[in-house]
Amino acid sequence: MYLHKQVFDAIVHAEAAMTKIPDGKMAEPPTMSDVARRAGVSAMTVSRALKKGSHVSKATRERIAQAINELGYVLDQSAGSLSSRRTGFVAAIIPSINNSNFSDTARGITDALEGTGLQLLLGYTNYSVDREEELIEAMLKRRPEGIILTGGSHTPRGRRMLEQAGIPVIETWDRPAQPIDKVVGFSNGEAMELLVKTLAGKGYQRFGYIGGTTARDTRGSQRRAGFVRALERLGLPSDRLISFGVPPISMEQGAQAVVNMLERWPDTQVALCVSDLSAFGALMECQRRGLKVPDDIAIAGFGDYEIAACCHPRMTTVNVDCYGIGRQAALKLTQTIQAVSAEPPEPITVTGFRVVEREST
Repeated sequence: MYLHKQVFDAIVHAEAAMTKIPDGKMAEPPTMSDVARRAGVSAMTVSRALKKGSHVSKATRERIAQAINELGYVLDQSAGSLSSRRTGFVAAIIPSINNSNFSDTARGITDALEGTGLQLLLGYTNYSVDREEELIEAMLKRRPEGIILTGGSHTPRGRRMLEQAGIPVIETWDRPAQPIDKVVGFSNGEAMELLVKTLAGKGYQRFGYIGGTTARDTRGSQRRAGFVRALERLGLPSDRLISFGVPPISMEQGAQAVVNMLERWPDTQVALCVSDLSAFGALMECQRRGLKVPDDIAIAGFGDYEIAACCHPRMTTVNVDCYGIGRQAALKLTQTIQAVSAEPPEPITVTGFRVVEREST
């Protein structure tokens, strides 16, 4: 079955208001019959309008497209082959598959699903909310029994589809102000604040920050905001901010960024980086230039990647239990799907974080 281009464009570009699920209850996903009633046509007419090359008038297509958008309807491509709502899989969407933090989260999900009869369908967004929207639609068309997302920032249409999907939705790696359903995560800003306060307690006063050039990595943006907030509360300068490279910034970009920082502020005492990868690049570049870490400049990362514990000097960082986030998210998902407990799982699980102090500071 194909979605007619006119209908597809209307869905993508419409800006209808987001729909709330009352009292945190799971809504039943809208059906083709619901679309038909909203558009004032028969379900057969809706079915024909969604088929490529069918003969349905432009005015009718427009009414159907508007109804689809308002309801958050997603075409069920599995309906013709399934006799029940059990599909045997759950979906997870992560920003990157070559980032060890998110691969650890995926591993935690997979391990927690073992023995449940559920399989994992994994997609990655490359840090793009528009790509996330495409993946949400593609996955919901196959009717997963639940979906796990990274972060709490989504396009309006992506959020609307999730709210109307009628399945458990778990947002991770963040603590969104308005959760769609359930949350397993932490405050990236508070975690960075803790790192700043810990290092300020060791006597550092001239802090610099290295992050990406765009806000598409919302977790990175939250860490930067936490950095600024902590320094302002301590009464220390907070303007040594280097934005370099499109997220996720690489080791090479971290190396180039620390050079820019030292050219602009040569008396910087400690450089805090958005991730351990960029911090490792900065650390290596300092060593190439004959700078001693931490004597000439201290460096800290975020994420506690394996490389942070293996480089020389070993790197100070923030551990956020990436594996545990995935495991707890999958457990919360399966509890909701299978109703294994008399009490439903708590809507929000706040995961911990801690500063891991090593020789780089």
